[in-house]
Amino acid sequence: MTECNEMDKLVFEFPKAKGIVVSGDIHGDFTQLVFKCCDQYSMTDTLIIVAGDCGFGFDRPGYYENIYKKCNKKLSKVNNWLLFIRGNHDNPAYFNLQPIKYRRWMTLPDYSVVKACGHTILCVGGATSIDRLLRITAKNYHLPNPNEPLAPNVYWKNEQPYFDRTRLDTIDESCAIDTVITHTSPSFCELSSHQGLESWAEHDDTLMYDVHYERKVMDDIQTYLYVKNHPLRYWYYGHFHQSWHAEIDGVQYNMLDCMELRELR
Repeated sequence: MTECNEMDKLVFEFPKAKGIVVSGDIHGDFTQLVFKCCDQYSMTDTLIIVAGDCGFGFDRPGYYENIYKKCNKKLSKVNNWLLFIRGNHDNPAYFNLQPIKYRRWMTLPDYSVVKACGHTILCVGGATSIDRLLRITAKNYHLPNPNEPLAPNVYWKNEQPYFDRTRLDTIDESCAIDTVITHTSPSFCELSSHQGLESWAEHDDTLMYDVHYERKVMDDIQTYLYVKNHPLRYWYYGHFHQSWHAEIDGVQYNMLDCMELRELR
C-alpha cells in the first residue's frame, strides 16, 4: 500500500492488489470476515473494503488492536488488505480523528480515495441509526468525553454523512472517480420502503427528516460526480441488511446484505 502524502493524504494506492471485493455490514465480526475471505474463498492479493457498520467503538482500543494481531498473520500470508468505511454503528473518531493505519488493516476517513486494479474509488461513510433513541436511553450510553474520544459507547451523535464540496473539488482536480462506496445510498436506490421506520419515528420527532437528509447527501455526491463528468460505473453500499443490484443510467448500484461479498471487476 502506498499513501500519497505528497499530493493528498486521503489518497491511498494499492499497486500490488490484483482484485477488489466489497463487503456489507459486519457488525464486529472481524475474524469471521477474514476467515470467509482468506480461508473459505481462498482470496489472495485482494483488497477487501467493508461498506460501513464495521463495529469500531463498542470496545476499548486495545480490543481492536488484539483482533488485528490475530488476523494480521493470515492477511499477510495471502497478501490481502482490509479497509473499513464508517457506518452509523461506528465511532467516527476511529475514522476522522484517530484513524487506524496498519499495513493490512485501515479505517478510512470520509472522502478518502482508494486506487487499485485500475479503479479510483471514492469512500464516504455515515448514516442514521433508526434505533438511536433506544441507544441514547440505554444504561451503557454516555455523553462523549473529548479527552477520551475512543472510549466505548453505543451511539455517536455525529453519525450522519455530510456533503463536503471543498473536499470533492480537491478530488476533482486530480482524480476521475469510477466507483463509489458508501454506507447508505442515494434516494433513488433501494431500500425505498419505510416499513418499520414509522414505528421508530413515532417517538423520534426528527428521525424521518434525518433519514431523508442522509439520502440527500448521497444524491448530492452523485449529482456532483455527474456534473463534473466523472466516469462513474459502480456504487456499493450496505446499511439496509438486504441485497439488491440494478443498473440505473449506466451505473451499477449494489446494496449488500450483512457479510455479503461482491467483486469489483
